[in-house]
Amino acid sequence: MEKKRILTGDRPTGRLHIGHYFGSIKKRVEMQESGLYDPYILIADVQALTDNFNNPEKVRKNVREVAIDYLSCGIDPKKTTIYIQSMIPETAELTVFYSNLVTIARLERNPTVKTEIAQKRDLFGESVTYGFLGYPVSQAADITAFEGELVPVGDDQLPLIEQTREIVRKFNKIYGETLVEPQAVLSSEKRIKGLDGNDKMGKSLGNAIYLSDSEEEITKKVMSAITDPNRIKKETKGNPDICMVAYYHKLFSTKEEVEEVCKECREGKRGCVQCKKQLAKNIADELKPIREKRAYYEAHPEEVDKILIEGTKKARETAKETMKKVKKAMKLDYFE
Repeated sequence: MEKKRILTGDRPTGRLHIGHYFGSIKKRVEMQESGLYDPYILIADVQALTDNFNNPEKVRKNVREVAIDYLSCGIDPKKTTIYIQSMIPETAELTVFYSNLVTIARLERNPTVKTEIAQKRDLFGESVTYGFLGYPVSQAADITAFEGELVPVGDDQLPLIEQTREIVRKFNKIYGETLVEPQAVLSSEKRIKGLDGNDKMGKSLGNAIYLSDSEEEITKKVMSAITDPNRIKKETKGNPDICMVAYYHKLFSTKEEVEEVCKECREGKRGCVQCKKQLAKNIADELKPIREKRAYYEAHPEEVDKILIEGTKKARETAKETMKKVKKAMKLDYFE
């Protein structure tokens, strides 16, 4: 049976946190191990530069950090191709070709782009860069360069995949059936909230637990997590439904532990400090195998570089084949 090719990726703007782990990486490992797919994971350094253009060192440093996070979580380079976006010039070339098929007005209407522009007002002010506005076109090139059939995403990313599908349909209508139209695979996992209750977890918000955090760092962060604001004393009956510690217990603790924690909280029989210490231990225990693997790769950076070099080489060969088809369809295959 022919394996379906799936495309996923992350921007190297920082280490990966537990939101990435629960939201996408565990699913990627599961799909990898099923044997049904041919997974490609890109480290999207070019896309990261769209809002980090003034800090290239940050992006460069985090390319390896993100790769180590992948490997530490179980992504197997023998089964999954990990590659660096900027080292595939074919995607840049495709981006130029596709830019003729998308209007500025259409990009400005993209809900995901509109939301992200609003979030970047401090960076751009009223003058959004061409690169940031047009990154959905670059993303379309990333997906189609590898003839990606399936793209696992959260619901907030669906408008970007639909934009890719529009580009593919328009290209095929003008130049003939050439490109594969991808299908979005909606993740069943919900976005993990930050320790402060924010719907988004991230470095800039200071509310994230990273896969590389030590036990001490995890404990310190958990101890600062938001709990029921009306609960002043241990004896005060609490509401675990509005407590981030209870929220995280549901992710990292057994069903029995969760039931016990919530019951004792409601009855005023469990203090927040005790509850947080138990949670911190559970998080540290689950992330321990990841930290141990990470320590190995941090001590052997040459192995990480080799994986990235080999993965990028394989990805480049795949992209070259797609580009041959594209240039032939566009009558740009001169002297061939």
